[in-house]
Amino acid sequence: MAPIQPISTGGISGIGTTPLQTPGQKGQPGGFQQALEGAIGSVEGLRGAASQSVERFLAGEGEDLHSTVLATQRADLAFEMFMQVRNKVVQAYQEVMRMQM
Repeated sequence: MAPIQPISTGGISGIGTTPLQTPGQKGQPGGFQQALEGAIGSVEGLRGAASQSVERFLAGEGEDLHSTVLATQRADLAFEMFMQVRNKVVQAYQEVMRMQM
């Protein structure tokens, strides 16, 4: 019988390497705050890229219509996904707060 091989993370770094944060600790790398800031930053970056693409298209600077629409849709989908994740996090928090101890 072959031994069981460990599961590979497929190149994802940082998973399981940060200790859990206790209530007295603040600002540890890899925490929820940094994950949230990274997600907000990527959504904001896509929004900015879409805005620049629209401005270049309207100014006639050689931007294609299909690339402008794709950039706009990409930003819209990223925002929608971020909002759905936010809604799930809020829902999970509310569920935890309703638990009886």
